[in-house]
Amino acid sequence: MTKQISLLFLISLSFSALWSQNENLNYNKFKQLKQELPTPNVYRTAAGYPGHEYYQQRADYEMNIRLDDESQKIYGEETITYFNYSPDALSYLWIQLDQNMRAKDSERNALTTGSFGSKVSTTSFKKQLNEFDGGFKLEEVKSTDGKDFDYYINKTMMRINLEEPLQANDSIQIRIKWWYNINNRLEIGGRSGYEYFEEEDNYLYTIAQFFPRMAVYNDVEGWQNKQFLGRGEFTLPFGNYKVSITVPADHVVASTGELQNEDEILSEEQKERLEKAKDSDQPVLIITQKEAEKNEKGRAKDEQTWVYHAKNVRDFGFASSRKFMWDAMGVKFGDRTVMAMSYYPKEGNPLWEDYSTKAVAHTLRSYSNHTFDYPYPVAISVNAASIGMEYPMICFNYGRPEEDGTYTERLKYGVISVIIHEVGHNFFPMIVNSDERQWTWMDEGLNTFLQYLAEKEWDVDYPSRRGPAYKIVDYMKGDKSNITPIMTNSESIFQFGNNAYGKPATALNILRETIIGRENFDFAFKQYSQSWKFKHPTPADFFRSMEDASGTDLDWFWRGWFFSTDHVDIAIDEVKYLHLDTKDPDVENELIRKEEESKEKFIGDIRNETSRNKTVVELDPSTKDFYNSYDPLDVTSIDRKDYQEYLQDLDEEEKKLLKNKNHWYEVKFSSPGGLVMPIIVEFRFQDGSKEKLYIPAEIWRFNNEEVTKLFSFSKEVEEIVLDPNLETADVDRSNNYFPERIVKDRFELYKSKTKSKENPIQRSNRAK
Repeated sequence: MTKQISLLFLISLSFSALWSQNENLNYNKFKQLKQELPTPNVYRTAAGYPGHEYYQQRADYEMNIRLDDESQKIYGEETITYFNYSPDALSYLWIQLDQNMRAKDSERNALTTGSFGSKVSTTSFKKQLNEFDGGFKLEEVKSTDGKDFDYYINKTMMRINLEEPLQANDSIQIRIKWWYNINNRLEIGGRSGYEYFEEEDNYLYTIAQFFPRMAVYNDVEGWQNKQFLGRGEFTLPFGNYKVSITVPADHVVASTGELQNEDEILSEEQKERLEKAKDSDQPVLIITQKEAEKNEKGRAKDEQTWVYHAKNVRDFGFASSRKFMWDAMGVKFGDRTVMAMSYYPKEGNPLWEDYSTKAVAHTLRSYSNHTFDYPYPVAISVNAASIGMEYPMICFNYGRPEEDGTYTERLKYGVISVIIHEVGHNFFPMIVNSDERQWTWMDEGLNTFLQYLAEKEWDVDYPSRRGPAYKIVDYMKGDKSNITPIMTNSESIFQFGNNAYGKPATALNILRETIIGRENFDFAFKQYSQSWKFKHPTPADFFRSMEDASGTDLDWFWRGWFFSTDHVDIAIDEVKYLHLDTKDPDVENELIRKEEESKEKFIGDIRNETSRNKTVVELDPSTKDFYNSYDPLDVTSIDRKDYQEYLQDLDEEEKKLLKNKNHWYEVKFSSPGGLVMPIIVEFRFQDGSKEKLYIPAEIWRFNNEEVTKLFSFSKEVEEIVLDPNLETADVDRSNNYFPERIVKDRFELYKSKTKSKENPIQRSNRAK
């Protein structure tokens, strides 16, 4: 007998067979992202950071704004000082006219699709009628010496044609005078606009995209000239702002920046309250509900001007109303105090007085911990109807309780979440200034990820909508004709919320919890955030910096999660239980005998044991021979002698191996979803113990579709479970178990009845 240890399994590797699955390397899940990403250069490094010749433009603004509360118009005069820090001479400049999206000849209107059903809401009908006279009305575009600029308007973009190119390191000033009609947010929608309170004939204005703004010019796109269609948001250069806002004298203004003339605007009592708020750990009311209710009943005939200055911001927004309550509290960052503040009408209480400013303060602390200390002097949350929307230092957020002050749990957490999200946008993209017009996910996805972390830091049982892997499953397994890769332009995304918010947030959560680990991820994410603070990063910069700082090749991950619509579905296809053949006939034959006895019997054989005629062999003993009584599993002296000779031929190390008592399992995995991920497999043993193993995603590198792996344990396995802690967004858990589990569900009997609109607080009050 040859000198060897025989095993019941044979492990072999055929590289030709493995690579035959991927003859076309374009479809290899582990192909590096070389062609998809731009070539590194002096402006942006291969490590994902600003290069030694990185540049960015700057635009400073001085504006005088007047809000007409009688006709719902806004008038403005602005002077833009534009600095060309690029190495290029610019023969023309591009300015964004985003309000032109609401003009009657808007491209957005032409591209809007839809149909009427049998019933149409008045809001939908008004939108389709398109009777609103929107868009900028430009009265002059001049130089500071009064000379008219030659300009051309292309829908939501305006090109200023210069007589002489603007040279590198030179600047130019542009004066623009304009006005426009403010839209009703509740009737025709919009990120900004007004809300009308009919009962008291009052308005609440949330004003943004309200002035002609310089477009970005950079080393990646040249001029950003993609039209504003409403979904893709904004990309803007940083600059300093000096803005005077004239409103009715009984209005309260919340704004980007710091108030410069508080002595003219605020009463002595209000200034004392504001000073007290700086050192308070609870919100302090600057304007109380009683004061706001008194204020909203008046109608000032005169006006007053609020002056705000803001440094190094990319945009500017404000809100104005006579209905506002106002509270504030200080948030400490070293020797700096940032003022967290909220403005809201009485309709927002008690939710807003209880939660808004506390949520603002919490967001600043949480996000700063994961990125960089919040650098601006204030952060404001304004209560407004409909959606949330963000601007530097200020955001507009939905959410109001019932008239009796009660609210649902869903509304409470909805309000806190939208405040966290919109305040969080100060970090992405107001400071880490990505191009929202091109890549929604770079601000919404990263922000939604940090929102999830902040929510769990607010309350460990917080009912977060997005972030955990299992919450993206329904989207990932959906109809692929209605799904686009994350790396799709903002205006062309299917299922906007899932694509730009949910999926990238989930991807980052998976990176943090499963692929890289919390400590390493947090380090890399801080490096990206701090390196691109007050700069303009691209997707490639994010991908590269996360890889470089974490020391992890993540090209396969970006390719799968960001460049494809594949989903995660890892399955256990087959399990074989193996053991080492010791060659000991007393041991091995007994095992074989037990295996034979445990096999299922054919139904005919079972019935023949009790219901049959006697056989020939039973009737005629002469038909029997040696084989009728021979049992191949009986152990003879010859068998034992052969075994001893086999042992004598082994050395001591080989004899030691034969004594291995481990249980071996050959498991075949497949990936029908196409999105390769680590195999996270938990083995549950007969004694009740468990062992979870993380197998890196690279196990799929030679075969994207199926792999087989051997596992060895000292205990016998009772069950095998894939992804036991819901880490990978596996869309089909029915194939994650061996033995296969019976899927449990419930059904109920019910009688049709009208659902109560009563919220739990109202029900509890009624029960008292």
